[in-house]
Amino acid sequence: MAAVSSPARHRLGIAARTLAAVAGGYTLAAFTTTAFALALRLPRSEAVMVATLPSFLVFAAAVVWAFAARTAWRAWAGILAPTLAAAGVTWWLHGGPGS
Repeated sequence: MAAVSSPARHRLGIAARTLAAVAGGYTLAAFTTTAFALALRLPRSEAVMVATLPSFLVFAAAVVWAFAARTAWRAWAGILAPTLAAAGVTWWLHGGPGS
């Protein structure tokens, strides 16, 4: 397999970070919003409104992290780890395996 040139490697890194920022950030924001809404003991409509507000900060932080991380691998890991944690909390708050 031929080695990837330096400009192509740089472009692939930017593309990977952009995908991590957009797709990973959206997924992280969605799971944290869902977990937060389920954790709040408010009427459903109010819980969703309150939980949605911090999602904009979560998404922005994920975008900043994706481009501040030293490598694209760290960018993905730094977004995937809290996404999996938020997904686990969401699953647990929703009732776990018995629901």
